[in-house]
Amino acid sequence: MKLHMSSLCFSVVLSLILLPPLSSATYQKLSGGSSLSVENPRDILVSPNGTFSAGFFPVGDNAYAFAIWFSKPTCVVHNCTVVWMANRDQPVNGRRSKLSLLGTGNVILTDAAQLNVWATDTASLSPVQLQVNDYGNLLLSNSQGTILWQSFDSPTDTLLPLQSLTRYTALVSKRRKANYSSGFYKLFFDDDNVLRLLFDGPDISSVYWPGSWLVSWEAGRSTYNSSRNAMIDSLGNFSSSDDLIFRSADYGASWIQRRLTIDVDGNLRLYSREERDETWVVSWQAISQPCTIHGLCGENSLCGYAPSTGRKCSCPEGYKVKNQTDWSYGCEPEFDVSVNASEFSFIHLRNAEFYGYDISSFNNKTLKECEAICLQTVNCKGFQYKFNGNGFYSCFPKGQLRNGQQTPGFDGDIYIKLPKAYISYNNKKPFKAISLDCPRNDTIMLERSYAKSLENGIVKFMLWFASALGGVEIISIILVWWLTSASQEKNIVAQQGYLLAAAGFKRFTYDELKEATQNFNEEIGRGGVGTVYKGMLPDGRVAAVKRLNEANQGEAEFLAEVNTIGKLNHMNLIEMWGFCAEKKHRLLVYEYMEHGSLAENLSSRELDWQKRYAIALGTAKGLAYLHDECLEWVLHCDVKPPNILLDSGYQPKVSDFGLSKLLDRGKLYNSSFSKIRGTRGYMAPEWVFNRPITSKVDVYSYGIVVLEMVTGLSPTKGIQFVHSIAEREMEYRSVNWVKEKKKESNSMESWITEIVDPMLEGNYDDQKMETLVEVALHCVQEDRDARPTMSQVGERLLHHRENEN
Repeated sequence: MKLHMSSLCFSVVLSLILLPPLSSATYQKLSGGSSLSVENPRDILVSPNGTFSAGFFPVGDNAYAFAIWFSKPTCVVHNCTVVWMANRDQPVNGRRSKLSLLGTGNVILTDAAQLNVWATDTASLSPVQLQVNDYGNLLLSNSQGTILWQSFDSPTDTLLPLQSLTRYTALVSKRRKANYSSGFYKLFFDDDNVLRLLFDGPDISSVYWPGSWLVSWEAGRSTYNSSRNAMIDSLGNFSSSDDLIFRSADYGASWIQRRLTIDVDGNLRLYSREERDETWVVSWQAISQPCTIHGLCGENSLCGYAPSTGRKCSCPEGYKVKNQTDWSYGCEPEFDVSVNASEFSFIHLRNAEFYGYDISSFNNKTLKECEAICLQTVNCKGFQYKFNGNGFYSCFPKGQLRNGQQTPGFDGDIYIKLPKAYISYNNKKPFKAISLDCPRNDTIMLERSYAKSLENGIVKFMLWFASALGGVEIISIILVWWLTSASQEKNIVAQQGYLLAAAGFKRFTYDELKEATQNFNEEIGRGGVGTVYKGMLPDGRVAAVKRLNEANQGEAEFLAEVNTIGKLNHMNLIEMWGFCAEKKHRLLVYEYMEHGSLAENLSSRELDWQKRYAIALGTAKGLAYLHDECLEWVLHCDVKPPNILLDSGYQPKVSDFGLSKLLDRGKLYNSSFSKIRGTRGYMAPEWVFNRPITSKVDVYSYGIVVLEMVTGLSPTKGIQFVHSIAEREMEYRSVNWVKEKKKESNSMESWITEIVDPMLEGNYDDQKMETLVEVALHCVQEDRDARPTMSQVGERLLHHRENEN
């Protein structure tokens, strides 16, 4: 660790010698008649406690903005966290630009051409001063203490604790990660008094949070207010006049640095960190599925997810990307758009949608009828075709293809109109997918040109000499900091661990959960990881509190696991509400499921054929989200009926995902099973043969669960622990039994009838049952590469109705 720190210090020192330091403060106040020069890196205002600095910040190639940034922990050029900028859209030159506090009480920012780029437009007869306070607010005040102007009244992309967002202000994102100019995303109070996120692009604008399909009260917002005010307090609680309230995961810690920022991807995130930590941790975010954010990939483009690269943009067939470095421009047609309507046909994109811009909507239409409607409409670029849940399909012709996304869990398809000649010439042309990473060399070029002054050798020498002196000063500071912090390293984890908790959680105390469960009185479930109790939270919500058996992890490691789980959000995954990490106690708080688990209902007549098929489909969607859609790649490793919970409408919610990570990783469960995960009867052969573990282990377990729902036979009934490969054949006898019945029979109907659970009493759909069994058998193949993905399984089950037609 010391060697690593030494290397780190050396690299930091070297960078400080080569680059002018940003954090060597010389001022706490600027008086009337004084100025700060862009050419003097020591011309910086620093808050009394040293947390914030204000000065000229590099934003491009010889381009600077007057900004406020966090100066604790010590940061170097380009790595400081900026919270405010005066001239983000009109940077100044690195020569002869300055910020001046005039004796008249006005603050002006001038560039090299002596043009006023920015000003406070204030005046005062009494002496004035400019300073940064300990909250990050740049204040201009007179000798009587009256505030004439403050940066808190004109935020850029960040809201700091105790800074108000009002009807007159808004947060506007940066353009890109390395481009600080105003971007396309905005947080503001709308005319109905509701706080909203808006995509405000060059051509169109649209609200995407809260969902535009929701009435305000359905989104938990109130329009019955007129104050239009929102603020984060020093403890991490955000409250808005429209009833939007949330807390940071580290709520209650007043010494934590926090900031609410609208990021370049359009998501609103609350960040936290301790002063000694260089890393900001997301402690809340508005949107868990980033592809639902409007405008990310531009017109005619689809946003999707990939386990290796995360979010990506794709041009569908027939379209090409406009700008490889900026996906907000989207895609453009490669074909001639003036072709006659009779010469058009359609390509089919599954699990995809383009939100909004419907020309009209038509219910109870066949696919052919919907195609005819779009072909007869001149400005129709394609149509959405979706099962509406009422027994028929709906058709939505699209005038524009915007806000596109393609995710395996989406229930609907898009048909894009293309010339027939183009489709046949470019048959099965693959998508052109490009990651949303920003270009590395992204700089702002000034529109105006400046005459560069001649610099002789003496001037260059003096500049380098001054920088060297500053470097020596910083070296001394860093060495003292390193020696001091090294002795405190063991205590940092205990103070920082909670920062890893995920967005939207509440950190409960052990006493709170003990009271909520009436001293863990009502047990509703028990497993290898822990015991689950029913409880009532102080806000009246009924919860399931899981008390973990083992507490071998440290707090920070435990919260890192909770962070992974908590970021997941899907209608078929159980929702986590909070956690407890206190001494040796480790507890997780979930929503309570009224109908318990699938295991408890398999022998009930309430679980008819329709419910079983819906459970199979919903479970597939939830697992597909874990494998392919969420930003974290998560394997469940223990898919089984007890871990599939049923809500009041018997809709499935997968639980205990990721909790296998909370077990002791070094423990040997059996001499033949090292680091084993799962439950006997549902485990894939990979576990037994010590083969590499992939997402296909969950696919196998899912297939076993589906066979159990179909046949009513448990794969674990009467099985003792498996000690050998030979005995493993007994464990998977239900699979072999179904395969034998299929092999022996001459017709599909006869062997299906033999294997179906007698509890169904013959009340099932033959074709759906056939599909379900075929999918299950496909999932339980010995060769993992021969198994489908969970996305493919969900797609097969979801589109069975269309296949029938």
